[in-house]
Amino acid sequence: MEPSAHRDTFARDHLPPQDLWPDLILEGDFAYPPRLNCAVELLDKNVEQGEGDRVLFHTPDGTQTYVEFLFEVNRIAHVLVDDLGLVPGNRVLLRGPNTPRLAACWFAVVKAGGICVTTMPLLRAYELTYTVEKARVSHALCDAHFRDELDKTLAETDRLESVAYFHSDADDGLEARMAAKPDTFAAVDTAADDVVLIGFTSGTTGKAKATMHFHRDVLAICDAFPKSCLDIGPDDVVIGSPPLAFTFGLGGDLLFPMRVGASCAFIPKPSVDTILQTIHDYGATVCFTSPTAYRAMLGRLDEFDVSSLRQCVSAGEPLPAPTFYAWHEATGIKIVDGIGSTEMLHIFISAPEDAIKPGTTGKPIPGYEAKVVDDDFGTEAAPGTVGFLAVRGPTGCRYLDDPERQQSYVKDGWNYPGDAYLMDEDGYFHYQSRTDDMIITSGYNVSGLQVESVLLKHEAVGECGVVGVPDEARGHLVKAFIVLREGFDGSEALVKELQDFVKAEIAPYKYPRAIAFMDALPRTQTGKLQRFRLREQEG
Repeated sequence: MEPSAHRDTFARDHLPPQDLWPDLILEGDFAYPPRLNCAVELLDKNVEQGEGDRVLFHTPDGTQTYVEFLFEVNRIAHVLVDDLGLVPGNRVLLRGPNTPRLAACWFAVVKAGGICVTTMPLLRAYELTYTVEKARVSHALCDAHFRDELDKTLAETDRLESVAYFHSDADDGLEARMAAKPDTFAAVDTAADDVVLIGFTSGTTGKAKATMHFHRDVLAICDAFPKSCLDIGPDDVVIGSPPLAFTFGLGGDLLFPMRVGASCAFIPKPSVDTILQTIHDYGATVCFTSPTAYRAMLGRLDEFDVSSLRQCVSAGEPLPAPTFYAWHEATGIKIVDGIGSTEMLHIFISAPEDAIKPGTTGKPIPGYEAKVVDDDFGTEAAPGTVGFLAVRGPTGCRYLDDPERQQSYVKDGWNYPGDAYLMDEDGYFHYQSRTDDMIITSGYNVSGLQVESVLLKHEAVGECGVVGVPDEARGHLVKAFIVLREGFDGSEALVKELQDFVKAEIAPYKYPRAIAFMDALPRTQTGKLQRFRLREQEG
Protein backbone atom coordinates (compact mmCIF):
# COMPACT_ATOMS: atom_id res chain seq x y z
CA MET A 1 0.00 0.00 0.00
CA GLU A 2 1.00 3.63 -0.58
CA PRO A 3 2.37 5.49 2.50
CA SER A 4 -0.63 6.95 4.34
CA ALA A 5 -1.26 10.64 4.97
CA HIS A 6 -3.19 9.71 8.13
CA ARG A 7 -1.70 10.68 11.47
CA ASP A 8 -4.51 8.81 13.19
CA THR A 9 -3.86 5.33 11.79
CA PHE A 10 -6.88 3.55 13.31
CA ALA A 11 -8.54 2.84 9.95
CA ARG A 12 -5.50 1.41 8.20
CA ASP A 13 -4.53 -0.52 11.33
CA HIS A 14 -7.95 -2.21 11.34
CA LEU A 15 -8.22 -3.15 7.68
CA PRO A 16 -8.52 -6.91 7.19
CA PRO A 17 -5.30 -8.79 6.41
CA GLN A 18 -4.54 -8.39 2.73
CA ASP A 19 -4.78 -12.13 2.13
CA LEU A 20 -8.50 -11.77 2.99
CA TRP A 21 -9.08 -8.93 0.52
CA PRO A 22 -10.96 -9.54 -2.71
CA ASP A 23 -9.08 -9.42 -5.98
CA LEU A 24 -9.17 -5.86 -7.32
CA ILE A 25 -9.23 -5.04 -11.03
CA LEU A 26 -7.33 -1.75 -11.24
CA GLU A 27 -6.60 -1.22 -14.91
CA GLY A 28 -7.80 0.97 -17.77
CA ASP A 29 -10.17 3.64 -16.46
CA PHE A 30 -9.48 2.44 -12.91
CA ALA A 31 -5.68 2.77 -12.91
CA TYR A 32 -5.56 5.81 -10.61
CA PRO A 33 -2.35 7.56 -9.48
CA PRO A 34 -0.96 6.51 -6.09
CA ARG A 35 -1.72 9.89 -4.49
CA LEU A 36 -5.13 11.53 -4.81
CA ASN A 37 -7.79 13.26 -2.76
CA CYS A 38 -11.20 12.48 -4.23
CA ALA A 39 -12.64 15.82 -3.06
CA VAL A 40 -10.08 17.62 -5.19
CA GLU A 41 -10.86 15.43 -8.17
CA LEU A 42 -14.62 16.00 -7.91
CA LEU A 43 -14.74 19.64 -6.80
CA ASP A 44 -11.53 21.65 -7.07
CA LYS A 45 -10.74 20.39 -10.56
CA ASN A 46 -14.16 21.44 -11.86
CA VAL A 47 -13.34 24.97 -10.75
CA GLU A 48 -9.75 24.79 -12.05
CA GLN A 49 -11.07 23.75 -15.45
CA GLY A 50 -13.25 26.86 -15.73
CA GLU A 51 -16.54 25.35 -14.57
CA GLY A 52 -16.75 27.32 -11.32
CA ASP A 53 -19.72 29.43 -12.42
CA ARG A 54 -21.82 26.41 -13.34
CA VAL A 55 -24.74 25.66 -11.02
CA LEU A 56 -24.14 22.77 -8.64
CA PHE A 57 -27.22 22.95 -6.38
CA HIS A 58 -30.78 24.07 -6.98
CA THR A 59 -32.61 24.99 -3.78
CA PRO A 60 -35.83 26.81 -2.83
CA ASP A 61 -33.64 29.80 -1.93
CA GLY A 62 -31.80 29.94 -5.25
CA THR A 63 -28.74 28.27 -6.70
CA GLN A 64 -25.20 27.57 -5.57
CA THR A 65 -22.34 27.36 -8.06
CA TYR A 66 -19.34 25.06 -7.97
CA VAL A 67 -17.01 27.86 -6.88
CA GLU A 68 -19.40 29.03 -4.15
CA PHE A 69 -19.60 25.46 -2.89
CA LEU A 70 -15.80 25.18 -2.99
CA PHE A 71 -15.43 28.29 -0.81
CA GLU A 72 -17.97 26.88 1.67
CA VAL A 73 -16.18 23.52 1.80
CA ASN A 74 -12.84 25.23 2.42
CA ARG A 75 -14.22 27.27 5.30
CA ILE A 76 -15.71 24.18 6.94
CA ALA A 77 -12.39 22.37 6.50
CA HIS A 78 -10.71 25.22 8.40
CA VAL A 79 -13.28 24.89 11.19
CA LEU A 80 -12.57 21.18 11.43
CA VAL A 81 -8.81 21.65 11.60
CA ASP A 82 -8.41 25.02 13.35
CA ASP A 83 -11.30 24.91 15.83
CA LEU A 84 -12.18 21.24 16.29
CA GLY A 85 -8.67 19.80 16.16
CA LEU A 86 -9.20 17.31 13.34
CA VAL A 87 -6.08 15.47 12.22
CA PRO A 88 -5.88 13.31 9.10
CA GLY A 89 -7.39 9.89 9.75
CA ASN A 90 -9.89 11.03 12.41
CA ARG A 91 -13.42 9.73 11.88
CA VAL A 92 -16.19 12.33 11.61
CA LEU A 93 -19.86 11.45 12.09
CA LEU A 94 -22.19 13.36 9.76
CA ARG A 95 -25.88 13.58 10.64
CA GLY A 96 -28.79 15.25 8.86
CA PRO A 97 -31.07 15.01 5.84
CA ASN A 98 -29.77 15.64 2.32
CA THR A 99 -28.89 19.34 2.03
CA PRO A 100 -26.06 21.26 0.33
CA ARG A 101 -24.64 22.00 3.79
CA LEU A 102 -24.41 18.28 4.65
CA ALA A 103 -22.70 17.71 1.28
CA ALA A 104 -20.27 20.55 2.07
CA CYS A 105 -19.45 18.91 5.39
CA TRP A 106 -18.73 15.63 3.58
CA PHE A 107 -16.33 17.30 1.17
CA ALA A 108 -14.68 19.32 3.95
CA VAL A 109 -13.93 16.18 5.94
CA VAL A 110 -12.44 14.57 2.85
CA LYS A 111 -10.29 17.59 1.94
CA ALA A 112 -8.99 17.74 5.50
CA GLY A 113 -7.93 14.10 5.33
CA GLY A 114 -10.67 12.84 7.65
CA ILE A 115 -12.90 9.81 7.25
CA CYS A 116 -16.63 10.32 6.73
CA VAL A 117 -19.08 8.26 8.76
CA THR A 118 -22.39 9.49 7.36
CA THR A 119 -25.45 8.22 9.21
CA MET A 120 -29.10 7.83 8.29
CA PRO A 121 -31.00 10.83 9.68
CA LEU A 122 -33.60 8.57 11.32
CA LEU A 123 -31.12 6.60 13.43
CA ARG A 124 -31.68 6.65 17.18
CA ALA A 125 -29.15 7.10 19.99
CA TYR A 126 -28.79 3.33 20.43
CA GLU A 127 -27.63 2.96 16.81
CA LEU A 128 -25.54 6.13 16.81
CA THR A 129 -23.72 5.04 19.96
CA TYR A 130 -22.82 1.71 18.35
CA THR A 131 -21.56 3.54 15.25
CA VAL A 132 -19.43 5.94 17.29
CA GLU A 133 -17.89 3.14 19.35
CA LYS A 134 -17.32 0.74 16.43
CA ALA A 135 -15.57 3.34 14.25
CA ARG A 136 -14.05 5.20 17.22
CA VAL A 137 -15.51 8.44 15.95
CA SER A 138 -13.91 11.52 17.50
CA HIS A 139 -15.80 14.39 15.80
CA ALA A 140 -19.35 15.08 14.65
CA LEU A 141 -21.07 17.62 12.39
CA CYS A 142 -24.83 17.52 12.87
CA ASP A 143 -27.85 19.37 11.51
CA ALA A 144 -29.20 21.31 14.50
CA HIS A 145 -32.72 20.11 13.70
CA PHE A 146 -31.54 16.52 14.26
CA ARG A 147 -29.50 17.01 17.40
CA ASP A 148 -31.81 15.32 19.93
CA GLU A 149 -30.63 11.76 19.30
CA LEU A 150 -27.01 12.89 19.06
CA ASP A 151 -27.34 14.67 22.40
CA LYS A 152 -28.56 11.37 23.87
CA THR A 153 -25.57 9.67 22.27
CA LEU A 154 -23.22 12.10 23.98
CA ALA A 155 -24.65 10.93 27.29
CA GLU A 156 -23.92 7.30 26.37
CA THR A 157 -20.34 7.59 25.15
CA ASP A 158 -17.34 9.80 25.85
CA ARG A 159 -15.73 8.89 22.53
CA LEU A 160 -16.79 12.14 20.77
CA GLU A 161 -14.27 14.90 21.45
CA SER A 162 -15.97 17.72 19.55
CA VAL A 163 -19.37 18.38 18.00
CA ALA A 164 -20.53 21.29 15.84
CA TYR A 165 -24.10 21.91 14.72
CA PHE A 166 -24.98 23.42 11.35
CA HIS A 167 -28.13 25.17 10.21
CA SER A 168 -27.73 26.91 13.56
CA ASP A 169 -27.88 30.53 14.72
CA ALA A 170 -25.82 29.79 17.81
CA ASP A 171 -22.60 31.69 18.45
CA ASP A 172 -20.68 28.43 18.39
CA GLY A 173 -22.64 26.96 15.47
CA LEU A 174 -20.86 25.91 12.31
CA GLU A 175 -22.08 28.93 10.34
CA ALA A 176 -20.71 31.38 12.92
CA ARG A 177 -17.37 29.60 12.95
CA MET A 178 -17.22 29.53 9.13
CA ALA A 179 -17.74 33.29 8.83
CA ALA A 180 -14.24 34.06 10.08
CA LYS A 181 -12.43 31.46 7.96
CA PRO A 182 -10.64 31.94 4.62
CA ASP A 183 -12.13 30.48 1.46
CA THR A 184 -8.94 28.64 0.49
CA PHE A 185 -7.71 25.37 1.97
CA ALA A 186 -4.83 23.12 0.93
CA ALA A 187 -6.21 19.62 0.66
CA VAL A 188 -4.34 16.87 2.48
CA ASP A 189 -2.17 14.81 0.12
CA THR A 190 -3.90 11.53 0.79
CA ALA A 191 -2.95 8.20 -0.69
CA ALA A 192 -5.32 6.69 -3.22
CA ASP A 193 -5.68 3.78 -0.78
CA ASP A 194 -6.26 5.89 2.33
CA VAL A 195 -9.68 5.19 3.83
CA VAL A 196 -12.09 8.04 3.05
CA LEU A 197 -15.41 6.68 4.31
CA ILE A 198 -16.80 4.03 6.60
CA GLY A 199 -20.24 2.88 5.55
CA PHE A 200 -22.44 0.96 7.96
CA THR A 201 -24.86 -1.65 6.70
CA SER A 202 -27.29 -3.84 8.62
CA GLY A 203 -26.36 -7.48 9.07
CA THR A 204 -28.08 -10.68 10.04
CA THR A 205 -26.48 -10.71 13.49
CA GLY A 206 -28.40 -7.59 14.48
CA LYS A 207 -25.24 -5.48 14.65
CA ALA A 208 -24.28 -3.23 11.76
CA LYS A 209 -21.25 -4.07 9.64
CA ALA A 210 -18.71 -1.33 8.97
CA THR A 211 -17.23 -1.25 5.47
CA MET A 212 -14.13 0.76 4.57
CA HIS A 213 -13.56 2.44 1.22
CA PHE A 214 -10.63 4.33 -0.26
CA HIS A 215 -10.30 7.61 -2.15
CA ARG A 216 -9.78 5.65 -5.38
CA ASP A 217 -12.98 3.68 -4.71
CA VAL A 218 -15.02 6.89 -4.74
CA LEU A 219 -13.65 7.74 -8.19
CA ALA A 220 -14.11 4.15 -9.38
CA ILE A 221 -17.87 4.17 -8.77
CA CYS A 222 -18.10 7.48 -10.66
CA ASP A 223 -16.18 6.00 -13.61
CA ALA A 224 -18.00 2.65 -13.71
CA PHE A 225 -21.81 2.52 -13.57
CA PRO A 226 -22.71 6.05 -14.77
CA LYS A 227 -20.24 5.95 -17.66
CA SER A 228 -21.34 2.54 -18.91
CA CYS A 229 -25.09 2.54 -18.22
CA LEU A 230 -26.17 6.19 -18.04
CA ASP A 231 -25.74 9.33 -20.10
CA ILE A 232 -25.25 12.16 -17.60
CA GLY A 233 -23.73 15.40 -18.87
CA PRO A 234 -23.08 18.95 -17.64
CA ASP A 235 -26.57 20.17 -18.54
CA ASP A 236 -28.40 17.53 -16.51
CA VAL A 237 -30.29 18.21 -13.28
CA VAL A 238 -30.02 15.11 -11.09
CA ILE A 239 -32.30 14.25 -8.17
CA GLY A 240 -32.59 11.26 -5.87
CA SER A 241 -34.48 10.12 -2.81
CA PRO A 242 -31.83 7.99 -0.99
CA PRO A 243 -29.95 9.64 1.90
CA LEU A 244 -26.26 10.38 1.43
CA ALA A 245 -25.53 7.80 4.15
CA PHE A 246 -26.81 5.16 1.70
CA THR A 247 -24.01 4.69 -0.84
CA PHE A 248 -26.60 4.44 -3.64
CA GLY A 249 -27.60 7.99 -2.67
CA LEU A 250 -24.05 9.28 -2.18
CA GLY A 251 -23.18 8.27 -5.72
CA GLY A 252 -26.41 9.06 -7.55
CA ASP A 253 -27.47 12.18 -5.67
CA LEU A 254 -24.08 13.87 -5.44
CA LEU A 255 -20.87 12.28 -6.72
CA PHE A 256 -21.97 11.12 -10.18
CA PRO A 257 -23.30 14.53 -11.27
CA MET A 258 -20.21 16.29 -9.88
CA ARG A 259 -17.90 14.00 -11.85
CA VAL A 260 -19.32 15.46 -15.08
CA GLY A 261 -20.09 19.02 -13.91
CA ALA A 262 -23.87 18.53 -13.70
CA SER A 263 -26.22 19.99 -11.07
CA CYS A 264 -28.30 18.47 -8.26
CA ALA A 265 -31.50 19.16 -6.37
CA PHE A 266 -31.76 17.50 -2.98
CA ILE A 267 -34.98 16.22 -1.42
CA PRO A 268 -34.61 16.57 2.38
CA LYS A 269 -37.88 14.72 3.12
CA PRO A 270 -38.45 12.23 0.29
CA SER A 271 -42.01 11.20 -0.50
CA VAL A 272 -44.07 10.69 -3.63
CA ASP A 273 -45.13 14.34 -3.52
CA THR A 274 -41.67 15.79 -2.85
CA ILE A 275 -39.97 13.70 -5.53
CA LEU A 276 -42.53 14.72 -8.14
CA GLN A 277 -42.54 18.33 -6.97
CA THR A 278 -38.74 18.51 -7.20
CA ILE A 279 -38.81 17.17 -10.76
CA HIS A 280 -41.51 19.73 -11.58
CA ASP A 281 -39.78 22.71 -9.89
CA TYR A 282 -36.25 22.25 -11.24
CA GLY A 283 -36.80 20.44 -14.52
CA ALA A 284 -34.93 17.39 -13.29
CA THR A 285 -33.64 15.16 -16.07
CA VAL A 286 -32.26 12.19 -14.09
CA CYS A 287 -33.89 10.49 -11.10
CA PHE A 288 -32.43 7.95 -8.66
CA THR A 289 -34.94 6.18 -6.42
CA SER A 290 -36.37 2.76 -5.50
CA PRO A 291 -38.90 0.53 -7.29
CA THR A 292 -41.33 1.28 -4.44
CA ALA A 293 -41.18 4.99 -5.24
CA TYR A 294 -41.65 4.45 -8.98
CA ARG A 295 -44.72 2.29 -8.30
CA ALA A 296 -46.15 4.91 -5.95
CA MET A 297 -45.53 7.78 -8.39
CA LEU A 298 -47.40 6.10 -11.24
CA GLY A 299 -50.78 7.19 -9.93
CA ARG A 300 -49.73 10.82 -9.47
CA LEU A 301 -47.90 11.66 -12.68
CA ASP A 302 -50.77 13.70 -14.11
CA GLU A 303 -50.57 16.11 -11.15
CA PHE A 304 -47.01 17.30 -11.97
CA ASP A 305 -44.98 18.26 -15.01
CA VAL A 306 -42.34 15.54 -15.32
CA SER A 307 -41.71 16.02 -19.02
CA SER A 308 -38.09 17.05 -18.33
CA LEU A 309 -37.20 13.53 -17.15
CA ARG A 310 -35.16 11.45 -19.58
CA GLN A 311 -33.37 8.89 -17.38
CA CYS A 312 -34.52 6.94 -14.33
CA VAL A 313 -32.39 4.66 -12.16
CA SER A 314 -33.57 2.06 -9.68
CA ALA A 315 -31.68 0.13 -6.99
CA GLY A 316 -32.01 -0.95 -3.38
CA GLU A 317 -34.37 -3.81 -4.22
CA PRO A 318 -35.16 -5.79 -7.39
CA LEU A 319 -37.19 -3.92 -10.01
CA PRO A 320 -40.29 -5.98 -10.89
CA ALA A 321 -41.03 -6.28 -14.60
CA PRO A 322 -44.62 -4.95 -14.15
CA THR A 323 -43.22 -1.74 -12.62
CA PHE A 324 -40.75 -1.39 -15.50
CA TYR A 325 -43.47 -1.79 -18.12
CA ALA A 326 -45.97 0.48 -16.35
CA TRP A 327 -43.40 3.28 -15.96
CA HIS A 328 -42.30 2.93 -19.58
CA GLU A 329 -45.87 3.09 -20.78
CA ALA A 330 -46.60 6.18 -18.67
CA THR A 331 -43.39 8.13 -19.36
CA GLY A 332 -41.63 6.54 -22.32
CA ILE A 333 -38.58 6.00 -20.08
CA LYS A 334 -36.95 2.62 -19.51
CA ILE A 335 -35.86 2.39 -15.87
CA VAL A 336 -32.21 1.37 -15.53
CA ASP A 337 -32.04 -1.24 -12.76
CA GLY A 338 -28.94 -2.30 -10.89
CA ILE A 339 -27.60 -4.21 -7.92
CA GLY A 340 -24.91 -2.91 -5.61
CA SER A 341 -23.97 -3.23 -1.96
CA THR A 342 -22.42 -1.10 0.73
CA GLU A 343 -19.50 -3.55 0.74
CA MET A 344 -18.92 -2.90 -2.98
CA LEU A 345 -19.84 0.80 -2.60
CA HIS A 346 -22.20 1.01 -5.58
CA ILE A 347 -23.80 -0.80 -8.55
CA PHE A 348 -21.86 -3.59 -10.28
CA ILE A 349 -24.55 -5.31 -12.42
CA SER A 350 -26.88 -3.31 -14.66
CA ALA A 351 -27.64 -2.52 -18.29
CA PRO A 352 -27.99 0.67 -20.35
CA GLU A 353 -31.43 1.49 -21.76
CA ASP A 354 -30.78 -0.05 -25.17
CA ALA A 355 -29.74 -3.37 -23.62
CA ILE A 356 -32.32 -3.74 -20.83
CA LYS A 357 -34.01 -7.10 -20.48
CA PRO A 358 -37.04 -6.42 -18.23
CA GLY A 359 -37.21 -8.66 -15.18
CA THR A 360 -33.43 -9.11 -15.04
CA THR A 361 -30.80 -7.06 -13.23
CA GLY A 362 -28.53 -6.92 -16.27
CA LYS A 363 -24.91 -7.89 -16.87
CA PRO A 364 -21.65 -7.03 -15.07
CA ILE A 365 -20.79 -3.43 -15.90
CA PRO A 366 -17.39 -2.75 -17.53
CA GLY A 367 -14.66 -3.12 -14.95
CA TYR A 368 -16.52 -5.82 -12.98
CA GLU A 369 -16.83 -9.58 -13.38
CA ALA A 370 -19.65 -11.71 -11.98
CA LYS A 371 -20.61 -15.36 -11.89
CA VAL A 372 -23.06 -17.75 -10.21
CA VAL A 373 -21.50 -20.58 -8.22
CA ASP A 374 -22.88 -23.72 -6.60
CA ASP A 375 -23.31 -24.54 -2.92
CA ASP A 376 -19.66 -25.40 -2.27
CA PHE A 377 -18.53 -21.99 -3.64
CA GLY A 378 -16.13 -23.75 -5.95
CA THR A 379 -17.87 -24.54 -9.22
CA GLU A 380 -19.49 -22.08 -11.60
CA ALA A 381 -23.14 -22.99 -12.06
CA ALA A 382 -24.52 -23.78 -15.49
CA PRO A 383 -26.78 -21.18 -17.14
CA GLY A 384 -30.30 -21.38 -15.76
CA THR A 385 -29.11 -22.82 -12.43
CA VAL A 386 -29.70 -20.93 -9.18
CA GLY A 387 -26.60 -20.33 -7.06
CA PHE A 388 -24.61 -17.77 -5.12
CA LEU A 389 -23.69 -14.49 -6.81
CA ALA A 390 -19.95 -13.75 -6.84
CA VAL A 391 -18.44 -10.50 -8.10
CA ARG A 392 -15.11 -8.66 -8.30
CA GLY A 393 -13.87 -5.41 -9.81
CA PRO A 394 -12.14 -2.12 -8.90
CA THR A 395 -14.02 -1.97 -5.55
CA GLY A 396 -14.51 -4.67 -2.95
CA CYS A 397 -15.34 -5.61 0.61
CA ARG A 398 -13.08 -4.57 3.48
CA TYR A 399 -14.78 -4.85 6.87
CA LEU A 400 -13.55 -2.81 9.79
CA ASP A 401 -11.90 -5.12 12.34
CA ASP A 402 -14.10 -8.11 11.49
CA PRO A 403 -12.04 -11.01 10.07
CA GLU A 404 -14.83 -13.56 10.57
CA ARG A 405 -17.29 -11.63 8.43
CA GLN A 406 -14.52 -10.79 5.97
CA GLN A 407 -13.86 -14.49 5.37
CA SER A 408 -17.58 -15.06 4.90
CA TYR A 409 -18.01 -12.26 2.34
CA VAL A 410 -14.76 -12.82 0.40
CA LYS A 411 -13.79 -16.28 -0.85
CA ASP A 412 -10.91 -16.98 -3.25
CA GLY A 413 -10.74 -13.31 -4.21
CA TRP A 414 -14.46 -13.00 -5.04
CA ASN A 415 -17.06 -10.94 -3.16
CA TYR A 416 -20.27 -12.77 -2.17
CA PRO A 417 -22.99 -10.14 -1.53
CA GLY A 418 -25.45 -12.72 -0.18
CA ASP A 419 -27.80 -12.92 -3.16
CA ALA A 420 -29.11 -15.97 -4.99
CA TYR A 421 -29.09 -15.51 -8.78
CA LEU A 422 -29.25 -17.44 -11.99
CA MET A 423 -27.58 -16.41 -15.24
CA ASP A 424 -29.37 -17.10 -18.51
CA GLU A 425 -27.88 -18.19 -21.82
CA ASP A 426 -27.48 -14.54 -22.87
CA GLY A 427 -25.43 -13.64 -19.81
CA TYR A 428 -28.19 -11.70 -18.01
CA PHE A 429 -28.47 -12.12 -14.25
CA HIS A 430 -31.88 -12.92 -12.73
CA TYR A 431 -32.38 -12.15 -9.02
CA GLN A 432 -33.92 -14.96 -6.94
CA SER A 433 -33.67 -14.00 -3.26
CA ARG A 434 -31.39 -13.02 -0.40
CA THR A 435 -29.35 -15.91 0.92
CA ASP A 436 -29.51 -14.71 4.51
CA ASP A 437 -32.18 -13.26 6.75
CA MET A 438 -31.84 -9.67 5.53
CA ILE A 439 -35.15 -7.97 4.84
CA ILE A 440 -35.13 -5.53 1.93
CA THR A 441 -38.14 -3.22 2.25
CA SER A 442 -38.65 -0.13 0.09
CA GLY A 443 -34.94 -0.19 -0.74
CA TYR A 444 -33.80 -0.26 2.91
CA ASN A 445 -31.95 -3.17 4.50
CA VAL A 446 -33.44 -4.24 7.83
CA SER A 447 -31.97 -6.85 10.14
CA GLY A 448 -34.76 -9.02 11.50
CA LEU A 449 -32.54 -9.94 14.44
CA GLN A 450 -32.18 -6.30 15.45
CA VAL A 451 -35.96 -5.82 15.42
CA GLU A 452 -36.35 -9.01 17.45
CA SER A 453 -33.88 -7.78 20.05
CA VAL A 454 -35.89 -4.57 20.49
CA LEU A 455 -39.24 -6.34 20.73
CA LEU A 456 -37.88 -8.68 23.37
CA LYS A 457 -37.29 -5.67 25.62
CA HIS A 458 -41.06 -5.12 25.87
CA GLU A 459 -42.70 -6.65 28.90
CA ALA A 460 -45.43 -8.32 26.83
CA VAL A 461 -43.10 -10.24 24.51
CA GLY A 462 -41.99 -13.71 25.49
CA GLU A 463 -40.58 -14.88 22.16
CA CYS A 464 -40.50 -13.40 18.68
CA GLY A 465 -39.29 -13.97 15.16
CA VAL A 466 -39.06 -11.25 12.50
CA VAL A 467 -38.92 -11.93 8.77
CA GLY A 468 -39.69 -10.23 5.48
CA VAL A 469 -42.93 -11.18 3.80
CA PRO A 470 -43.94 -10.39 0.20
CA ASP A 471 -45.66 -7.06 -0.32
CA GLU A 472 -46.71 -5.56 -3.65
CA ALA A 473 -45.94 -1.96 -2.69
CA ARG A 474 -42.69 -2.41 -0.73
CA GLY A 475 -41.26 -5.59 -2.19
CA HIS A 476 -41.20 -7.00 1.33
CA LEU A 477 -42.47 -5.70 4.63
CA VAL A 478 -41.22 -6.42 8.13
CA LYS A 479 -43.50 -8.86 9.99
CA ALA A 480 -43.11 -9.95 13.60
CA PHE A 481 -44.42 -13.25 14.95
CA ILE A 482 -44.81 -12.95 18.71
CA VAL A 483 -45.53 -15.30 21.59
CA LEU A 484 -46.95 -13.18 24.41
CA ARG A 485 -46.16 -13.52 28.07
CA GLU A 486 -48.92 -14.74 30.34
CA GLY A 487 -51.44 -12.06 31.22
CA PHE A 488 -51.21 -10.14 27.93
CA ASP A 489 -53.85 -10.12 25.21
CA GLY A 490 -53.06 -9.87 21.49
CA SER A 491 -55.23 -6.83 20.84
CA GLU A 492 -55.00 -4.14 18.16
CA ALA A 493 -54.01 -1.74 20.92
CA LEU A 494 -51.02 -3.93 21.81
CA VAL A 495 -50.03 -4.14 18.14
CA LYS A 496 -49.81 -0.35 17.96
CA GLU A 497 -48.00 -0.20 21.31
CA LEU A 498 -45.37 -2.65 20.12
CA GLN A 499 -44.92 -0.80 16.81
CA ASP A 500 -44.48 2.53 18.60
CA PHE A 501 -42.04 0.88 21.02
CA VAL A 502 -39.81 -0.23 18.14
CA LYS A 503 -40.02 3.19 16.45
CA ALA A 504 -38.78 4.84 19.65
CA GLU A 505 -35.81 2.49 19.99
CA ILE A 506 -34.43 2.23 16.44
CA ALA A 507 -34.93 3.90 13.06
CA PRO A 508 -38.70 4.07 12.40
CA TYR A 509 -38.47 2.46 8.95
CA LYS A 510 -37.45 -0.78 10.68
CA TYR A 511 -40.64 -1.22 12.70
CA PRO A 512 -42.86 -4.28 12.01
CA ARG A 513 -45.72 -3.15 9.81
CA ALA A 514 -47.44 -6.47 10.50
CA ILE A 515 -47.62 -8.41 13.75
CA ALA A 516 -49.05 -11.89 14.30
CA PHE A 517 -49.52 -13.45 17.72
CA MET A 518 -48.76 -17.17 17.99
CA ASP A 519 -48.94 -19.88 20.62
CA ALA A 520 -45.45 -21.10 19.70
CA LEU A 521 -42.69 -20.41 17.18
CA PRO A 522 -41.26 -23.10 14.89
CA ARG A 523 -37.93 -24.31 16.29
CA THR A 524 -35.42 -27.09 15.69
CA GLN A 525 -34.90 -29.85 18.24
CA THR A 526 -32.00 -27.85 19.59
CA GLY A 527 -34.23 -24.81 20.06
CA LYS A 528 -33.10 -22.69 17.08
CA LEU A 529 -35.77 -20.51 15.52
CA GLN A 530 -36.73 -21.66 12.01
CA ARG A 531 -37.32 -18.34 10.28
CA PHE A 532 -37.69 -20.05 6.93
CA ARG A 533 -40.86 -21.71 8.21
CA LEU A 534 -42.29 -18.29 9.11
CA ARG A 535 -41.53 -17.13 5.58
CA GLU A 536 -43.01 -20.29 4.09
CA GLN A 537 -46.35 -19.83 5.83
CA GLU A 538 -46.54 -16.31 4.38
CA GLY A 539 -46.15 -17.65 0.86
